[in-house]
This record gives sequence, structure tokens and C-alpha cells, in this order.
Amino acid sequence: MTGKHELEIDILIVGAGPVGLFGAYYAGARGLSVAVVDSLSQLGGQVTAMYPEKQIYDIAGFPAVSGRDLVSGLVAQASQYGPVYLLGQEAQELIAVSGSGPQRYCVRTSTGTQVRCGAVVVTSGIGTFTPRPLPAGEDFLGRGLEYFVPSAAGYTGKDVVIVGGGDSAIDWCLMLEPVASSVTLVHRREIFRAHAASVDRVRASSVAIITNTQLTALEGGGSLEKAVIKVKHEELPRSLPCQRVVAALGFTASLGPLREWGIELHDNRHLVVDSAMRTNVAGVFAAGDITDYEGKVRLIAVGFGEAATAVNNAAVHIDPGAQLFPGHSTDAPHQVTAPA
Repeated sequence: MTGKHELEIDILIVGAGPVGLFGAYYAGARGLSVAVVDSLSQLGGQVTAMYPEKQIYDIAGFPAVSGRDLVSGLVAQASQYGPVYLLGQEAQELIAVSGSGPQRYCVRTSTGTQVRCGAVVVTSGIGTFTPRPLPAGEDFLGRGLEYFVPSAAGYTGKDVVIVGGGDSAIDWCLMLEPVASSVTLVHRREIFRAHAASVDRVRASSVAIITNTQLTALEGGGSLEKAVIKVKHEELPRSLPCQRVVAALGFTASLGPLREWGIELHDNRHLVVDSAMRTNVAGVFAAGDITDYEGKVRLIAVGFGEAATAVNNAAVHIDPGAQLFPGHSTDAPHQVTAPA
């Protein structure tokens, strides 16, 4: 730190999802200092926020791995090099720093932090995404109402109501059913958008499913005590005792301030890059789902390779005398911290 709200590092990674976390590891492995900024309050991005318990089958070396375990392993891998995490804040202004040598930047975040860096790697997936608000009971947010369930801690022995019909709602039902006192799934339609096999698992569990229903109010004193629902063909509303409500109503995504960085866009929502993962702005690279180029395939597995390409080319941008190819990891054995 060079001041209370200032940080000087080699590479700033924008986005703390799987691709950003692997980029943080790779920057450290190249001997570069790195910080990772993300608007969410936890690591793992969309994977942690939306499907931590879902099994992922196309990660090299893992026949199957849950989103939570994948993120845990990536965090442990990156932690060997001590990345700085700037969570709960959005990267906003990209300011070119004048001087001789390669272009450097100062990135200002929504909390006033200023990050001075030699290169920026954007790995923010679909951009900044925010949950669609629950029309009723917003004043209970943080007092029983949540939009994300990164962990089952806090739900043990509780009566839980989950609102929604997509993959996140179904996954959280399956995640919380073994530990909660009860789980009730409330959905405004008869048909679910989630994967059919997952829906079948919920139907076979102890989860109570109420369809054609709207949650109209949350009630309680200092904390949540009940949810009021209105079933389509019933005259009177029902009251469900609960201490937790999870609203899985979907998300809105936006590039946000990235639109003002002067980066060329495709379809107004993806960053155009070349084969070195360079954008049209010198010293700004990108990797993962946010990128676009001919033949682009949006998979986590592809993003990992793009992150390595972006970081290695960023290293050369920072020091034009550096080698692009970093050598093989087996050439310099180092301590590996096992996932917690």
C-alpha cells in the first residue's frame, strides 16, 4: 500500500470468478504482484453466487467437481502468491498514467481505492451482475432475506422458503434440504426452467413445492418470522413460518463502467480481443466469457487458457524485455497449498 486507499501492483484483474482466480495464480507464478477486484462480496463470481453445489463435468482432470470445490481449489492455488482481493467494489475509472516506458494505469473503484498497475486483465464474465429484487420484503435483506447462498452455514435447523424456478433455486433447495428444518419452494409458474433431472431430485426430496404462487409479503419483528404467499386459485393468502427466504429471481448483467474505457465491443456486451488476448487499449487484456473473437467458445475450460495467454502477454507489456513463454511449472517446483 502507498496510502490508505492506494495500491501499487503489476497486474489488476477485474473479476474474481474462476478465470480471474486462475489469472491471479498465473501472475504470481510469473513473479508479478496482483490484485483482484470484484463487485461481489465473495470469491468465485457467478459460480459461487448461482450454482456452488452444481457438478461441473468439463474441467480438465476432474470427472466431476462442484462449483464450490472448484473455487476452493482455485483460491488455494492463487493463495501461494498472496494476491490482494478488493471485494465488494466495482472497477470504475481507467486513467492512463503519463510517463516514459510502457503505458501504465490507475484504476479507481467504487469505494475510492486507487490501484496503480502496469496492466489490466478483465475477466468479469457477463459483467457486473445484480440480483432481481424481491418485490415484497426488501427491508428484511440481511435479516432473513438473501439473494445468494454461498454456504449452508446459517440455515441449519431453519425453516427456509426459496422463491424461483431456475437452476439457482433448484440447486439451493438440494443444498439446504439436508440441513434445514424445512424447505419450501415457491414458484409463480407450473413449469420450471431448471434442468429436469435436478427438478426430479427436488420432487423426490422432502422439499415442499408450491407452484402458481407469488410471495406477497415478509413479516417479523427484529428478524424474519413468516412469508405470506398468494396461490393463484386460492381465495385467501397463506402464511408460511420461516426464518430464511432465498430469492432466486434471476440477475441483470451489465458491462457498467467498462463501457467508458474505450474498449472495442462486439454486440455491445463483449470485449473484442486478438490472439494475445489484447484489447484495442494498450495494456488492457481480457479473458473468459467477456471476450469475443472469431471462433470463440464460452467455457470455463477455454477461459483458463485465455487467462494464461493474457497474463503472459501482460508480463511482456509491463517489461518488453521479458520472455513471453514462462517455462513449464515443473521446471521450478514450488509449495502447493491443498484446498481447505
